[in-house]
Amino acid sequence: MIFSIFFRKRLLSVLLLGFSSGLPIALTLSTLQAWYTQAGVPIIAIGALSLVGIPYVWKFLWAPLIDRFALPWGGRRRGWIALMQIGLAISIFILAQLNPAETPLLMGMMAIVIAFLSATQDIAIDAYRTDILLPEERGVAIASYIFTYRMAVLISGGFALLIADWWGFRITYEIMAALMLLSVITTYFSPEIRSEIKAPQNMIAAIVDPIKEFFQRDSVWLLIIFILLYKAGDALALSLMSNFLLKGLGFSLTQVGIAFKTVGLFATIFGAFVGGGLLARLNIFRALMYFGLAQAFSNLMFVVLAMVGKDYSVMLAAMFIESFCSGMSTAALFAFLTGQCDIRYSAVQYASFSAIASVGRTVLGPVAAVMVANLGWVNFYAWSFVLCFPGLIVLGFMRNKVRLYAEVVQ
Repeated sequence: MIFSIFFRKRLLSVLLLGFSSGLPIALTLSTLQAWYTQAGVPIIAIGALSLVGIPYVWKFLWAPLIDRFALPWGGRRRGWIALMQIGLAISIFILAQLNPAETPLLMGMMAIVIAFLSATQDIAIDAYRTDILLPEERGVAIASYIFTYRMAVLISGGFALLIADWWGFRITYEIMAALMLLSVITTYFSPEIRSEIKAPQNMIAAIVDPIKEFFQRDSVWLLIIFILLYKAGDALALSLMSNFLLKGLGFSLTQVGIAFKTVGLFATIFGAFVGGGLLARLNIFRALMYFGLAQAFSNLMFVVLAMVGKDYSVMLAAMFIESFCSGMSTAALFAFLTGQCDIRYSAVQYASFSAIASVGRTVLGPVAAVMVANLGWVNFYAWSFVLCFPGLIVLGFMRNKVRLYAEVVQ
């Protein structure tokens, strides 16, 4: 089934679009955080950089536009994807010309623009993936999407740090802008979605109908709380990771780039494919529960690392275990969210689900900075372990009440 990706055009398109979706994320989060750290910006300001992700939380507000309107080229989804890719390439190039030591606020504002364009691209890509995949293709397609998404994170996160260590951050971001522009080629050759999927007739329908359909479901508030909390512990643990490894433990940019980003990437990919394979044998409830528990206990590796200090082998082990478990839990969550979408409103509904899931990643940065300043790194990561369990408790209540794996609504 895995090799079918290369023989089915829609699966290959999903595979390649994962790269375009993943590339901007690190450029406004971990890599930008490393740039600020190297420039000597205070940790409170670095923690505030997580607020750059606000567009990912609020993207459902403009998602109805993606459902309602098709651009002149590319049909219902691809035109939007291509437009955002071009805008991202231009914005990342502009960001490369700035300096955090001189204009940290301006760079933060530019990063918000990039996050807005990236979030809009994600709306269109997620809707495209939901619309074009058959139910039996979701497991392998999502695993492959995570593969290229994480490969992009390796390039814009880990490999970008290596380039920055050699040639500086300006050249690094200019290279990333060029790669973003090349993603338009993938969009151009991707197949169009099925013609029988009709767009809402007006903006009122595009806004009201998906909300109405969603809130008619059983135990909908449990579903919302679960999506909000499921990855919260993981989000807290990763919110200041670059600062923890660079300043807290004293590792170099090259060490962090090789160990944290590279080892973490391949462990995440491995975990995603293992998780995707197990999804075929486990029902979605068990997959979410088992993988969520694994994610929780993997966070304890950061407690060990914080206690041991600057030990490269312990860092490698911590990165591998946490990333492997994160890959499994992410694969299960993506499959779950995709199954929850009504394809008539996939842009709005998936955007809403993913926005809810990204709240922790966005708002926990400032909280994390305050926690580290007052509790230290060991207690901080202990709390990231504790924060994994509320979502799993909610999942237990959902077992017999929520449609855990919805079929595509025709």
